[in-house]
Amino acid sequence: MFYQLYEMNHAAMAPFRATADAMRLAYRHPFNPLSHTVVGRTLAAGFEVFERVTRRYGKPEFGLPTTTVNGQTVTVSEEIVWQKPFCNLIHFRRDLPAGAEPGPRILIVAPMSGHYATLLRGTVEALMQGADVYITDWIDARMVPVTDGGFDLDDYIDYVIEMIHHLGADTHVVAVCQPSVPVLAAVAVMEAKDDPLYPSSMTLMGGPIDTRSNPTAVNELAQNKPLEWFKDNVIMNVPWPQPGFMRAVYPGFLQLSGFMSMNLDRHMIAHKDFYMHLVKNDGDSAEKHRDFYDEYLAVMDLTAEFYLQTVDTVFIKHALPKGEMLHRGKLVDTKAIRNVALLTVEGENDDISGVGQTRAAQTICPNIPDDKRMHYLQPDVGHYGVFNGSRFRKEIAPRIIAFATQQSRGAKQSPVRRVIKGGKSA
Repeated sequence: MFYQLYEMNHAAMAPFRATADAMRLAYRHPFNPLSHTVVGRTLAAGFEVFERVTRRYGKPEFGLPTTTVNGQTVTVSEEIVWQKPFCNLIHFRRDLPAGAEPGPRILIVAPMSGHYATLLRGTVEALMQGADVYITDWIDARMVPVTDGGFDLDDYIDYVIEMIHHLGADTHVVAVCQPSVPVLAAVAVMEAKDDPLYPSSMTLMGGPIDTRSNPTAVNELAQNKPLEWFKDNVIMNVPWPQPGFMRAVYPGFLQLSGFMSMNLDRHMIAHKDFYMHLVKNDGDSAEKHRDFYDEYLAVMDLTAEFYLQTVDTVFIKHALPKGEMLHRGKLVDTKAIRNVALLTVEGENDDISGVGQTRAAQTICPNIPDDKRMHYLQPDVGHYGVFNGSRFRKEIAPRIIAFATQQSRGAKQSPVRRVIKGGKSA
């Protein structure tokens, strides 16, 4: 019922948003004398802030038409190479210059945690300068008809395995945040079955492998509430007229409200600053605000079964690090991983996945040889900085590409520096 009320409220606000947008355009029009005054800019700024904080943000575009390879600018085209009801696999095909090596084939598994895969635009942009990049583009659950069936954590693991099979041998998997657990489980399942198409390496970044280590506020919330609380309070049915009408979901707007409440003062200050930038006609600063929040406020629904199974398995029972996680009724044995190289990456100031939670993968995968494992702790970055921003581009992305290149099948092996923090060797 709450979801229906949310939709009704959004619909009721539509005339006011339209009016505010029209007034914003009127007070910013160059032929309007007031647009050149503080009064006009103040009114236009107020109308724009109102329109932006009350709108629903659609799925953004990746918008990566070019990249740089060996110092040359080349064109990039997106193509869907694998498709299922809840996910598309996108390939960023580069028009490589003559003689250029494509680099390692990297499958980025984007988080299914409320935001679209475009949140990793910067991740893709940095990695495709030296690698052949694919990314999982998860579908908003409210857009999937109930006739297409359900989607849970077991299905997620199966999807990952199918995508690795589709890409073939010598694929390198990079899991960003939430998918660290299902990716590690998928690799363990493949290794236990002696699957010849196992990936050459997996990189786990800021993921909740073991949330008992250095728990954050997010972890404590899940730990302090029984699973029934989540079922009763955050699971809702998609309202009409959405394609997924009557599908049980964890709505994206609830996830967004949780994200916002964690740093509410910061978001309020950001919107106040945005208003002042508009009044002062500081277009560059205002545009940066728009770019960030166009992405941050675009959210998607998750299927109820996937959300509840993830909360129970990862955050309440800690099943994977305890050796108790099941996939299709069979135990997931991380000790079976022996051929797939492992790189774990953490951010020093991560307040979502605390320091040590991702590194725990190194402990529960004891049979990976030392020359196939490495851990890196990036100083002075939070959760977002683990996969985006200047430090990611300069410090983390080159390490991921170098690790994948070194661990490619047929590559000449040499001892791996087990980097712990800031480039220092362990």
